[in-house]
Amino acid sequence: MRKNLLLAVTALFITSISFCQVDAMKAANDYERDVKDSINNPYGHNKVAGKYYDIRGFKMYCEVYGEGEPLLIIHGNGGSINNFIYQIPYFAKKYKVIIADSRSHGKSVDKGDSLTYEMMADDYAALLTALKVDSSYVIGWSDGGINALLLAIRHPEKVKKLAATGANLVPDTTAVPQQIWDMVIPTFKQLTAKTTRTEQEKTAFKLYRLLCEQPHIPLSDLQKIKCPSLIIGGDHDVIKEEHTMLIYKNIPKAYLWILPASGHSTPLMYKDDFNRVIERFFSAPYKIIEGGDRFM
Repeated sequence: MRKNLLLAVTALFITSISFCQVDAMKAANDYERDVKDSINNPYGHNKVAGKYYDIRGFKMYCEVYGEGEPLLIIHGNGGSINNFIYQIPYFAKKYKVIIADSRSHGKSVDKGDSLTYEMMADDYAALLTALKVDSSYVIGWSDGGINALLLAIRHPEKVKKLAATGANLVPDTTAVPQQIWDMVIPTFKQLTAKTTRTEQEKTAFKLYRLLCEQPHIPLSDLQKIKCPSLIIGGDHDVIKEEHTMLIYKNIPKAYLWILPASGHSTPLMYKDDFNRVIERFFSAPYKIIEGGDRFM
């Protein structure tokens, strides 16, 4: 069932592209090939870089790469560390990259029934504390983007700057097109109807319930985010571009980046641009652009 969830998420990535199907399939095939290359891409199963940490009632698996200022990278629903095989080596050249399997994902097993984005954001804050990191740059993709926003809201001292791609504030059609819900809801209903579930089905149920029933982040909370933020989305994302714009508009110090001919998988479809633009954002001071500067 867990594998089916990952396949469903991958399908959402690909089918959310409208006029760039060939490029989308190539990016997906390249990723599937590269992620199997355990020698060049050991991420997610690197015994040298990996360690378990006792975090808020479960053992959280985390890998650390490189040296420099801390950079926390957070994956999405049904994902794991190896979703960022194109980002880890790039950013590890300059930053201390901290990347973990979120609660109930990958190697971070959690037997509890409940799972919320708030729990996960608090987990990441606790992980940074366990690593003796006072504050960090943060990159989040999909649910990881939601967690990045909540980390900045709930633990502002932990976030220097954040880049969030494919995040949403609510689980409804103002944020996600009905077509996407039609792909996800049937499986959630099937899992909900089961009176008994295998361990895999229990985990899948938690993740689908998280996807379908959360988050609920008020705009007033976004307005409390103090750190500079780069809000990212594809122009054919599973998150409506107007919803991505809404997030951008309600963070006081924010930039917006909408990628053309891209669905939800911006770190894969635009991996080189994704890395360079975020690196430039992290490196440069936030600039208020107004008046005559708008002509530049």
